[in-house]
Amino acid sequence: MHAAPRFEGSDKYVATADLKLAVNAALTLGRPLLIKGEPGTGKTMLAEEVAASMDMPLLQWHVKSTTKAQQGLYEYDAVSRLRDSQLGDERVRDIQNYIVKGVLWQAFTAPEPVVLLIDEVDKADIEFPNDLLRELDRMEFYVYETREMVVATHRPLVIITSNNEKELPDAFLRRCFFHYIQFPDRETMADIVGVHFPNLRQDLLAAALQSFYVMRDVPGIKKKPSTSEFLDWLKLLLAEDVPAEALRASAEGKVGIPPLHGALLKNEQDVGLFERLMFMARNNR
Repeated sequence: MHAAPRFEGSDKYVATADLKLAVNAALTLGRPLLIKGEPGTGKTMLAEEVAASMDMPLLQWHVKSTTKAQQGLYEYDAVSRLRDSQLGDERVRDIQNYIVKGVLWQAFTAPEPVVLLIDEVDKADIEFPNDLLRELDRMEFYVYETREMVVATHRPLVIITSNNEKELPDAFLRRCFFHYIQFPDRETMADIVGVHFPNLRQDLLAAALQSFYVMRDVPGIKKKPSTSEFLDWLKLLLAEDVPAEALRASAEGKVGIPPLHGALLKNEQDVGLFERLMFMARNNR
């Protein structure tokens, strides 16, 4: 009997022990893994790294506000069939020619187990998760146009991400194994940086980390900078050869706008907040 595959992390993705446990729990239970967390904490990348490290194909379904659950199963292209019938095309005799297979159909009929990412499920209408309950639970669905039942050959590992933009239905939540990715502490963030910038000078890393976490902790900030934005900022600091000394003010716990702050602060309210705090700090000297 073969041992069940397990996720042990990868060289490109720093997975905490509880995150690895969550992935393996979903595998054991055969349940979808629902991942929540701040934007930019690596939820989408998790699915990519799970697939790569376990040598499984990855299928991705990026949900939008207009996405309907039916699109994940299949779509019947009636318009093309009508057009072809007007042109006398022989293809119209077989309705199969106008059935477009969705990502769930592809995952269910793949010759080997796959990782199926349903990304940002909370962007869609509130009925979207409910409309997928039966298909994700029973791993099958019915195609009315061809009168066939599509049954999963292998149960895919379904990873569903949410940015918490809206509450998900209880019936949907009951069918998932849930994990919330906590925002990385400084030690974990340093490990993440080490994966992307293995040769980064320690003085620059220390100053950048301190500046970043001081910025995130400022009361009233509308959008806290994310992990991905911090990595973008470091890339810019290196490209522009910014010295660690340029970050010293914020590294000492003082509020200041660091160089190239456009990678971290993404709206005028937050920039204005930091400018006001700097002005107040100067006047209080």
